[in-house]
Amino acid sequence: MFRITIMILTILTYFASIRVAQYFMNPAIEYSSEYLTLLLLMLPIWSIGLSKTALLLIYRVNHYPKLFVQSVKFIIIASGILFGLVNLLNLTSIYKEFIFIFGILNHAVICISYVLANQYYMNRRRKGINLKNIIIIADEENESLIQNIADHRELGYKITMIISDSQKLYDKYSSSIKVVKKTMSMSCLIKSQIVDEVFYCKNHFNSNEIHHIMDACKEVGIVFRLNSQLINVAARPSEIHHFNHTPFITYHNKPANEFALSWKYIFDFSFSFFVIILWMPIFILIGAVIKLTSKGPIIFKQKRVGLHGREFYIYKFRTMMVDAEKMQAQLLDQNEVSGPVFKIKNDPRITNVGKFLRKTSMDELPQFFNVLKGDMSLVGPRPPIMNEVNQYKPWQLRRLSMRPGITCTWQIMPRRNSISFEDWMRLDLQYIDNWSLQQDFLLTFKTVRAVIMGSGQ
Repeated sequence: MFRITIMILTILTYFASIRVAQYFMNPAIEYSSEYLTLLLLMLPIWSIGLSKTALLLIYRVNHYPKLFVQSVKFIIIASGILFGLVNLLNLTSIYKEFIFIFGILNHAVICISYVLANQYYMNRRRKGINLKNIIIIADEENESLIQNIADHRELGYKITMIISDSQKLYDKYSSSIKVVKKTMSMSCLIKSQIVDEVFYCKNHFNSNEIHHIMDACKEVGIVFRLNSQLINVAARPSEIHHFNHTPFITYHNKPANEFALSWKYIFDFSFSFFVIILWMPIFILIGAVIKLTSKGPIIFKQKRVGLHGREFYIYKFRTMMVDAEKMQAQLLDQNEVSGPVFKIKNDPRITNVGKFLRKTSMDELPQFFNVLKGDMSLVGPRPPIMNEVNQYKPWQLRRLSMRPGITCTWQIMPRRNSISFEDWMRLDLQYIDNWSLQQDFLLTFKTVRAVIMGSGQ
């Protein structure tokens, strides 16, 4: 969204620069079709160029000097390309003063927009919105780092636990933060609560401990940050980030292409918005049919588990009797799926209208509201219920490291109910490990095709 905003402001700046150059530099400058030609050539150059910098990424930690330098370099290179295009295409009506003015104004617009956007998100984080829950593994020497994180609420990090043998840290922070000296295995600890990142800051440790914690984080798919003098502890792809001048080696353990993920969010939001607007008569019609043919609410609301264990309510058109969940205990011996999931092909609890809705997958339509809210994505592992998550093996928890979706690889598989639970989980992890925008578009197309062919189960 920030990228689109920057591009719109760049277009406005482009036309404003013509007037500014005309007023201050050369009154002979007049708008012509050649300016429009240069604009059309400029847009892909700006879009690609900005994506190669950090100017479109909103970081939790400020680094304005670095961004200012990047903006200057980008404007100099991009403006040089515009000069070259003007000469190459012989655009004689375009004055060089205009490009000079445009470069200066666009640099100012990019920097000001970034600062305003960053301040906006910092203010939201100060209010407790969009926080990341972190566990810090520390010793006594890390007191200043812990205090730094606690003092700077605008960074959006909430320390949920400190693991340390230091009595000093316990005495100082135990009144406001849970401080433990010894704990269960990291896998069990992460599974028992909502965790987004783990910070390892101990100065005295052994490599076995580091590898154990890294493997636990990778298994579940959460970010691991290491602050240490020993930087060569693993051969996995990693990045060095500076957290308020403190270096960390970061292992994302999940898709981390911010540019591609931002376009995934834009596509999710736009597609869901248009589906809801265009299909609203269908929504109303389905709701009326459900209300007239069976007792109970139109929308079935159920608590599901989303990103890193966060719970939310998923919405569906009701396809079962009102007391369907109570009847499930009587049907457990008929379950046709292995693992903690419960599915029956000819479920007696499903209403006649519900059979049609499930066959056409139209019962899933209200989940587009979940996508608009940000709880779900169009494509991603299906959100489980907490009872299923409690029965997951440690390696299966990593499917919660991406936002859950309306559809994924399992949903388009032929005879999907015959696929074992573990194979289903592996399909989801394969999707996460190989995620790309192209894969999302392909799965969306295949899902639409499956709905049209009526192959839902």
